Amino acid sequence: MISVARERILVVDDETAIRDLVSSYLRNEGFEVDEAADGEDALVRFARRPHDLIVLDLRLPGIGGLDVLREIRRSSNVYVILLTARADETDKLIGLELGADDYITKPFSPRELVARVRAVLRRRRGDAAGGGGDGDGDDGDDGDDAIRFEGLVIDIGRHEVRVDDELVDLTTLEFQLVAALAAAPGRVFSRRQLIERVWGWDFYGDERLVDVHIGNLRKALGDAAAEPRFVGTVRGVGYKCVARPS
Repeated sequence: MISVARERILVVDDETAIRDLVSSYLRNEGFEVDEAADGEDALVRFARRPHDLIVLDLRLPGIGGLDVLREIRRSSNVYVILLTARADETDKLIGLELGADDYITKPFSPRELVARVRAVLRRRRGDAAGGGGDGDGDDGDDGDDAIRFEGLVIDIGRHEVRVDDELVDLTTLEFQLVAALAAAPGRVFSRRQLIERVWGWDFYGDERLVDVHIGNLRKALGDAAAEPRFVGTVRGVGYKCVARPS
């Protein structure tokens, strides 16, 4: 009989009742779950074995949630969903800038959290698990599947972006955003349309996620909102690719 590997999730929260509730729902949905009550234990458990996603509370004793996220992002692109309080608006935005994939505000429905976990995991980026890639990234692509503009090359096959011939370090979300915009130069995409293309049609979260990641994308590309070379803003509507075809 063939054994099917279950996706492994690390739940990090110092409140035992919340941690137990979330873990119970996830296990009932077929996930393998590890638990940590503080930031230090979370980092130890994450380093010990790969995980597909982390549910991470921002308010943790000792090493805080943002510091845990910073440390994890040094070596891994694992999916992260933040648990936040309503008063954590600033920390929530910092978390998104650090590379969190989604957030959910306490109090929350465990069923909604499970739905968000499934929606995020459906994106299936290749290097999600801790410790790097999952071994199936090399499919023999020769790198010719590229979209080219003046000063900007987006190589879909190699998952690379170059600006003025220099390789740019982008997160998976940033790459997916620039690829979505570049696929239809000049077309204006609303936040909702970008969410459907990058996060998925069943994404539950705040559309302001798009603004945060567009800002990060511009920084990485060396672009400016006031005088954009690559990503333009259409006020009250959304964003578009303004790069000139090469």
